[in-house]
Amino acid sequence: MIFSSMSRANDVRRHVLEKNRSPKEKDKPAQSVLSKHSKKIYPIGIQRSTSFLPLSSLSLSLSRNSNDSSLTDYATPLEQKISLALSLIAPHHEKREFVTVVRSAHQQQQLSQDPCTGELRRCNWVTRNSDKAYISFHDEHWGVPVYDDNKLFELLVLSGMLMDYNWTEILKRKELYREAFCGFDPEIVAKMGDKEINGISSNKAIMLAESRVRCIIDNAKYIQKIVREYGSFSSFLWGYLNYKTTINKFKYPRNVPLRTPKAEAISRDLLSRGFRFVGPVIVYSFMQAAGLTIDHLVDCFRYSECVGLAERPWRHI
Repeated sequence: MIFSSMSRANDVRRHVLEKNRSPKEKDKPAQSVLSKHSKKIYPIGIQRSTSFLPLSSLSLSLSRNSNDSSLTDYATPLEQKISLALSLIAPHHEKREFVTVVRSAHQQQQLSQDPCTGELRRCNWVTRNSDKAYISFHDEHWGVPVYDDNKLFELLVLSGMLMDYNWTEILKRKELYREAFCGFDPEIVAKMGDKEINGISSNKAIMLAESRVRCIIDNAKYIQKIVREYGSFSSFLWGYLNYKTTINKFKYPRNVPLRTPKAEAISRDLLSRGFRFVGPVIVYSFMQAAGLTIDHLVDCFRYSECVGLAERPWRHI
């Protein structure tokens, strides 16, 4: 009897309490259940938050127009679970769907492939008949921003040789040039004397006239003067571009210029300092190779890669 009367009293008290509770308080048990289950879905280290901004680091984005079942085919099971959990957590009137925006490496490669041949899309001037050294230079180096003085000096020298040779001929002898000019270290090259000059100019494999060798040595001396004035050859060159790569969006080879006002300005400055073989056309070829300007055609697979490298904060090595 005592227990039954106590039970009835508890029931009445519980009924009165529930009657007086606000609608928001009634929703709390459901939210706690959701929170309990969401912990099973979230990976370790991901915390539930009222802000969606941190999710950008997980390669997830918001899509207001997506349906609950519109998870992309390339989403992983884990990404699907996270997307489902986030859609449940969001208020009903603001329900949003989270979908992955980063494609798999395989799908990215498919986008960069020619649908007819299945080969990677490259700039039109690279063909099936192009030499491997030329293709490798295009795929790995051309258009990549360079900040190292030695590498900039090397590319300036190689670009200057375009007056006598084409890129394929130059690139095939690139390692010979590096060995002959001590890795294109301006400080070492500037100290070369007649003995080194005769040794390089007499090397039939390198095929450089004595006047050209002396020109390269003189240019190394002028680079040293620039370094003393600007701190580095890199700072001098990138300063002309406000330390930002010029990103072009050319679709056809005919759109790519042979020279630009920037190239002309740099050329005039270098010539006034005593440099040789630095006309505006050569300087622009150098700018293309060193990533000061990106002239990969927009449908080339290297375009987006080089743009991504160029959009990083400027850094001097």
